[in-house]
Formats: sequence, C-alpha cells, structure tokens
Amino acid sequence: MAEARRRTWLPATLGGRTAFWLVVALMAVQAAGLTIHALDRVDLQRWIHAREIAGRAFSAWRAAVLSPPDRREQMLADLDLPDAIQAEISRTPLVRQGGPPPPPEMIRLFRLDALSSGPPRLRPREVRLGPNRPGGGFQASLRLPDGEWLNLRVQMPPPRPWHSATFLAAFLVMTGAAILLILWAVRRLMRPVRLLAAAADRLGRDVNAPPLDEAGPSEVATAARAFNQMAERIRRFVADRTQMLAAIGHDLRTPITRLRLRAEFMDDDEQRRKMLADLDEMEQMISATMAFARDDAAAEPASPIDIAALCRTVVDEAADARPELAEKITYEGPERLTARARPVALKRALANLVSNALTYGGAARLRLSTGEGGMVRLEIEDDGPGIAEAEIERVFQPFQRLEESRNRETGGTGLGLTIARNILRAHGGDVVLRNRPGGGLTAVASLPG
Repeated sequence: MAEARRRTWLPATLGGRTAFWLVVALMAVQAAGLTIHALDRVDLQRWIHAREIAGRAFSAWRAAVLSPPDRREQMLADLDLPDAIQAEISRTPLVRQGGPPPPPEMIRLFRLDALSSGPPRLRPREVRLGPNRPGGGFQASLRLPDGEWLNLRVQMPPPRPWHSATFLAAFLVMTGAAILLILWAVRRLMRPVRLLAAAADRLGRDVNAPPLDEAGPSEVATAARAFNQMAERIRRFVADRTQMLAAIGHDLRTPITRLRLRAEFMDDDEQRRKMLADLDEMEQMISATMAFARDDAAAEPASPIDIAALCRTVVDEAADARPELAEKITYEGPERLTARARPVALKRALANLVSNALTYGGAARLRLSTGEGGMVRLEIEDDGPGIAEAEIERVFQPFQRLEESRNRETGGTGLGLTIARNILRAHGGDVVLRNRPGGGLTAVASLPG
C-alpha cells in the first residue's frame, strides 16, 4: 500500500514517467551547473573587489604619507574612494593594540602584508589590523611618520552571482526549450511501444491483422519481428485447429448419414422417430461447434453499417420465428445509428442474445443507445427468473447450460452466449449479464461507435 501511494503522483504512462525523470535530471544538472557558476562568479567578484580595494587603500596611504600634514585631510577628500573604503586622519588609532587580527584569508586576499614590504620612506611606522565587526571586512590603522594615524575601514560589497538583467529570461527560455525537446524525443521513442500495444490489441480482436513494420532501431525491429512471428504462430495454430475440427466434423457426418439411412428401415415407428431426432440433434450440435471453431467473425471484413436497422431486422425475424411471443419482442432506440462492424457476425451475435432472452425469459426488449466515449450500447431485457450471481460468468463458457435437461428444444447447445461474446470482443466491445432489480435478466452489449 505504501508503494502504491508513493507512485500515485507519477505519470501513468511509460512516456510520461520517462519525460518526468528526464526533466528532473535536467533540473538537477542545471541546479548543479548554476551553483558552480554562482560560486565561480562570487570568487571572481571577491578577487576583483579585493584588488580594487587594496589598490585604493594603498593610494590613500601614499597620499597621506606624501602630503604635508596640513593638507592630508584635503588630499584624502579629493581621492575617488569607493563606498567600500572609508579613510580618515586621526591622532588615535582605530584598532586597539592587542586586538584580534582579521581572518587569514582576508589578509591573503587583500595582501595586507605588502604594506610593510614597500620602500622605507613609504613604510608605516606601525600597522594595526583588526576585523570590521559591524558588517565584515577589516579595519587598519597605519601610523604616519609624524605620529598621526591613517584609519581605514574596509567593507566587502555583497556578492552578486546573478548580475545580468537578462539571466532569468535566458534561463527560462533555455529550460523551456530543453523540456520541449525532451517531450518531443520521448514521444518519438515511445511511438514503437504505442504501435506494439495497438498491434497487440488489434491481434486480440482480429487474428488476421496486418503485421507490424519491422523498420527502425535494432531493438524495435527485433521486438516487431518477434511479435510478427508470434502472430504467425497463433494464426497457424488457429488454422490447424479449425482444419482438425473440420475434418472431425466431416468424418462424423458420414456415420450419422449411415445411421439415418438405417433408421429409415426400422419397423418400430416410435424408435425410428427418436433415433432420427437424436441424429438431427447431433448434426446441429456439430454444425454449431464448427461455426464456433471457425470464428467467421474474424474473416468477415468490417464496414460502416446502420446498427439501428440491423437491430430492427433481428427483432422482426425473432417475432416471425416466435409468433406467440411477438408482442414481447420490441425495439427501442434511434432510427439510424451508424458504426463500423462486421454485419453478418454482429447480426449473429444479436440474434443469439435475443434468442437466449426468448428461450429463458419469455421476452426480448432490445434498446439501442450511445454510451460514454462514443460506444454503442445495446440492452436486451427478458422476464425470466434471472441467474445466480455466481453463475453469471460461467454461462459464457462453451457448452455451459443452466438448463440441465440437455434438450435442445429447451436449452440449446450452450454456445450461443459464447459465440456472441467472441463476436463482440472481436469488434472491440463486450457483453455482460446483469440481474434486474424487479426480476429478469439484462444482457448489456457494447461495441465501438
């Protein structure tokens, strides 16, 4: 359950998940690249600022040490110092003796040791360094030859890793282009998978569906070739099964014909009638079994047909065949409803459902409508006792009959619902049975519009 909950936020399709993880990887790579870029810009800015501040600080010291005492303040005021440096002449040092020194990396960055390595006449008599506690940076107090002090306050400007005004727009454009490229590439990569899934679905409805194109990358071509070989084996198996059943049916008809001829010469009329009835039932069962095994629905071509007209035809033929139930055989639905289907096979499926409703329920009310997603929905209601919930799916299995007399006049061969479901599933639809709350059974059939 925890694993299922964890995956609910992921896209449902393979292409969606692939694109999702590629976008996540792209964002991670961009975040790492931007972090490296920002750190490099910060280091570069700090180095540039340090060089500028160190140069300006040396200029302030040079101006102070070379100017007459009475003009030092004016000379410092005339210097174009940046906001990060404040310089003043004072008789007391800004940095107290014995105070903590600035961090070693600050000394290296600003080359503070160079103050004592210049020419003797430019060297300060005493240098005191300390941290600039209010906002970072450092303080320096340099003693002039006459005893005055040059006090410097140096404030490091804040780093600006995203200084460019167009950076954000360029980043968004680059990210959007990368995501679009990922989606396009994933869609192209997933196309063979979609084609394979569509071919598998088509093969499930039509065993004679055209083969897959074996062009493309080696992995795709291998998968398509394996799928085509599997489809060919399935077709051979179905053909062999049909041929075997046709041979069995042909061989069975010969002894049945001989038995029929022999029965004609029997003296006992009652026994002759029973034997001929049994032979007729055997022949009809063989014909039904052969029709089920051949699966004629797969061989018939599909074409646009008027489903409403087909339903009315089935209802009229059922009323003609069962005149005693004609008043209970009705159609309700639109005058015209066109869908692509195999007309003979679909008519056979509807006829089986209507016949089943009349045989077991004494009525057949056929309703035609359009369901969700453009699916065509057909409902056949009867007035029978219904079916136990545990038996609803079992009646769709071949040769399964809830009526146990084995009499074809009351129970049939047990293939009607099986053939109807096979035909509707071959169309991409299905048929299910539902008990009605007020009694009776409803067969709900569907097929694509």
